[in-house]
Amino acid sequence: MTTDRNLKRRVRARAAKTGESYTAALRHVRSAPSTNEPPGAAPLPIAVAQSTVRTDPADAVGLRASGAEVRRLMTDAAAAGARLVHFTEGAICFPDKYALSELGPDEAGPADWSRAAWTVLEDELGQVARLAGELAIWTVLAAPHRRPAPSRPHNSLYVVSDEGAVVARYDERTLSNTKLSYLYDPGAAPVTVSVDGYRLGLALGMDVHFPELFTEYERLDVDGVLVSYETGGVPGRETVTTEARGYAAANSYWISLAVPADATGPHAGIIGPRGGWSASCPPDGTPAVAVADVHRDDELSPYARDWRRRTRDRVSL
Repeated sequence: MTTDRNLKRRVRARAAKTGESYTAALRHVRSAPSTNEPPGAAPLPIAVAQSTVRTDPADAVGLRASGAEVRRLMTDAAAAGARLVHFTEGAICFPDKYALSELGPDEAGPADWSRAAWTVLEDELGQVARLAGELAIWTVLAAPHRRPAPSRPHNSLYVVSDEGAVVARYDERTLSNTKLSYLYDPGAAPVTVSVDGYRLGLALGMDVHFPELFTEYERLDVDGVLVSYETGGVPGRETVTTEARGYAAANSYWISLAVPADATGPHAGIIGPRGGWSASCPPDGTPAVAVADVHRDDELSPYARDWRRRTRDRVSL
């Protein structure tokens, strides 16, 4: 079963990349030499996306446009050989404090979520899940998670497997004052997922400003953390990349930083376990993906992580 699934994934990835028919791609893949590497030994190709963010969840046309862009970038990521594609906070929609305000469009107030185009939003998420299965690519996508009234939604990251099933959801825990006052209820726990033998943590929104959350993921023995952050209009937003690079270096693991497509920056990219960029999206703010191979080849990382853990235990951190 696993072998058949992996074969289909490789065939679909080649067909997406070359434009060949499924039959032609299958012929090429079957004739290619195989490897006998154990699960998790091979690098994990990850794509990070920067994409357009829209702010009105009642705008059905805008939601459709965002969904179409997400699916285009998924196809680009699969064509580039990625096993996972990771999107920014707000990839489908990032409601601002006015869009659904009960007090009117010019005054911030509690959100009236009944005005959101939930049917359209959920249909777009369904289309993303189906395409993930067709392309055999894991997809990590942020969207509001609807909950029964009177509970507010969560601001969530959905993890869709390469078979097109939602297998995990992370709810932002920290929340800005605006989110907490008007829009969302907070989440409660960290979430990790395993992809091809690699364990990845999830972080969303204001989580990026809290180093203790990244230390927590190190203690959960992750290989990396997928960070989705909407940067538009936030004063000092350029510090986000500095923070993310610091967390990668301080914890000796990978970080994928997904942010909106914005020419003024910051830009999406993948950070290695020593804090350097391994891949980055175009600085002109064009919606695009960048791909890097996540691996365990850094010789210093295991020793650094072990030393930090023993030191934390010794000094009771």
